Amino acid sequence: MSDLGVIIVTWNTRELTLQTLQSLYADLATVALSVRVLVVDNASDDGSVKAVQAQFPQAEVLTSDVNLGFGGANNLGMRYFGFGKADATDLPKAIYLLNSDTVTQPGATEALYQALFSAPDVGLVGAHLTYGDGSFQDGAFSFPGLRQMWAEFFWIPGRLRLGRFNGRYPEEAYVSGEPFDVDFTLGATMMLRQDVIRQTGMFDSETFFMYCEEIDWAWRIKRAGWRVLCVPRAHVVHLAGQSTKQVKPRSVINLWESRLKLMDKYYPAWKRWLGRRLVAVGMRYKLQQLLAQPANQERDAIQVAYEHVIALAEGRSSDA
Repeated sequence: MSDLGVIIVTWNTRELTLQTLQSLYADLATVALSVRVLVVDNASDDGSVKAVQAQFPQAEVLTSDVNLGFGGANNLGMRYFGFGKADATDLPKAIYLLNSDTVTQPGATEALYQALFSAPDVGLVGAHLTYGDGSFQDGAFSFPGLRQMWAEFFWIPGRLRLGRFNGRYPEEAYVSGEPFDVDFTLGATMMLRQDVIRQTGMFDSETFFMYCEEIDWAWRIKRAGWRVLCVPRAHVVHLAGQSTKQVKPRSVINLWESRLKLMDKYYPAWKRWLGRRLVAVGMRYKLQQLLAQPANQERDAIQVAYEHVIALAEGRSSDA
């Protein structure tokens, strides 16, 4: 039985994936853990698979003929390690889901692993994230509510936008260096106990193709009685959105389709009603701002995406 199985999903991020693996293996060389590293390729056409195999032959590689999305590809990786099989007997003690646009800083992997097994009720941990320029990046959040949705669309004072009103945890919590309880961690770094996966399943990839899948899983994990921690001593640079920014209009649709599904799954009826109307009003406001810009192909594509989201929020059909 290995201590840790690492899963890195890649989709047309060859150079970033190689950088991710280089920093990860450098960090793993300093820890006394038995670790298997698996790269799951989501039907890339940029030579990612051959590059990984050439430069990191010690990594295991699994390929998909189609883009399964973030959750689906990670589920494929977890099944490769044996999860989901009734007769599995050699599962890793923990699984670490690591984005392909990350740079692991020294000691991060061990800090996450130690925090995960620091108490019997800790089920999921995530790292302290920064952007590529070294600036702070929120790596953990409260479960989304109406206040966060309001902040998504409309102006609010900066202290509220960056604080608990908008589901953020204060930077001081990260500076303290001690793990702290959160609702969910960003999907860029998620380390989970074997028992959590066996009890709660994996990503709901059928419902959430892309976006919100980590929120949904963390919600199920918390409801099952497990704690979720952010671990400040585990520092990982997250370059953020390198795959999804390749198809921005489609990403807008994917994001809000998932947010609306999350709302339908976890909100009571009154909150779903109010939330959907807030999305429709907010997207109309964004659309008004967009249409004030000069027309071009990109603007027109984003306009179609915004109109699609409005139709979804109002329960109407759309051709987008």
